[in-house]
Amino acid sequence: MYCLGSVGLILLVLTVQNGYGVPDSAVWNKEETSERNYYTRYHNMTEISEWMEQMKRENPDVVSSLVYGQTYEKRNITLMKIGLNSTVRKKAIWMDCGIHAREWIAPAFCQYFVEKILQTYKHDTKMNEMMKNLDFYVTPVLNVDGYIFSWLNESTRLWRKNRSPGTEKCTCFGTDLNRNFYANWGMVGVSTDCCAQTYCGTKAISEPEAQAVTDMLVKMSGDILAFLTIHSYSQLILVPYGHPNISAPNYDELMEVGLGAAKAIKDVHGMDYTVGTSPDVLYPNSGSSRDFARLIGIPLSFTFELRDKGEHGFLLPEDQIQPTCEEAYAGAHHIISYAHDKAFYSSAATITAKLWATLLAACITTATLGRM
Repeated sequence: MYCLGSVGLILLVLTVQNGYGVPDSAVWNKEETSERNYYTRYHNMTEISEWMEQMKRENPDVVSSLVYGQTYEKRNITLMKIGLNSTVRKKAIWMDCGIHAREWIAPAFCQYFVEKILQTYKHDTKMNEMMKNLDFYVTPVLNVDGYIFSWLNESTRLWRKNRSPGTEKCTCFGTDLNRNFYANWGMVGVSTDCCAQTYCGTKAISEPEAQAVTDMLVKMSGDILAFLTIHSYSQLILVPYGHPNISAPNYDELMEVGLGAAKAIKDVHGMDYTVGTSPDVLYPNSGSSRDFARLIGIPLSFTFELRDKGEHGFLLPEDQIQPTCEEAYAGAHHIISYAHDKAFYSSAATITAKLWATLLAACITTATLGRM
């Protein structure tokens, strides 16, 4: 039997602080959610799940949760629904993070985003208005199995896919969930080799995680104004579609809104984000959730690729979490505000115009009849 000496103890403490070799059941102090530095660190799945419960306890009137599917390993896929109660059916904003396990900054942003809107809606007029008119559906970690696996040790830290097994002739694990949606599935930017990082699965929505999102989006498609899926890295805002020969019918609008979001991001810390379709600014791909959302009629659909541009890549240091989240929040806020104002102010203006047109027509008819 071996005993830990002081050096071994120091190494163990450093390993835990770095987040490597940490079991998902790591001990966590709940009080830390109220500390500012909570949102400057990465958190494992147990911590994120407990944080979600705490957000509900602290904000019972505006936060609830919904389990809308299960992963291959039978873990719950849970979203947070955030919004003020209403007697009428509300419009929605969808945001998911962590579809790729190794992109830890994405779940960190979802946590920051939720905390930020809960902090601001009580005193910020615009956010309060949007909380009245919209419900935010936020999935902090979509690829739960893969995310947990990426926390096991250094050898699994860069795991990307989910954890479903390969076909009979393949001993590798995992499907790239962002190649598994029913949107030009299997056409470009994918692999049929189940050991590849971009393995698209045996068929569209073969994976339970992709199926869960598909079911929710189809059910809610008439209410969702904007779809945001958060990734890293490259500092990009991607618009549909990933196939180089297919364009979204509202491509010009998507680019205008995306460029506005990029400007909002740059105004925070001076970081440049490039806007465009994936084939134009990154690489062609198919089967993405972003493309599926646009394909079923959700008008504003974007992929955010957060910091950085490759210096650290997926291993973004924790001291960059806060500035990354601050700027990404500004970009997301721009898109959400645009979607909200278009739905509520434009429709109100249209109704008013139609009402005035009806009244004017009635007046003209009355005046005409009066002269007869």
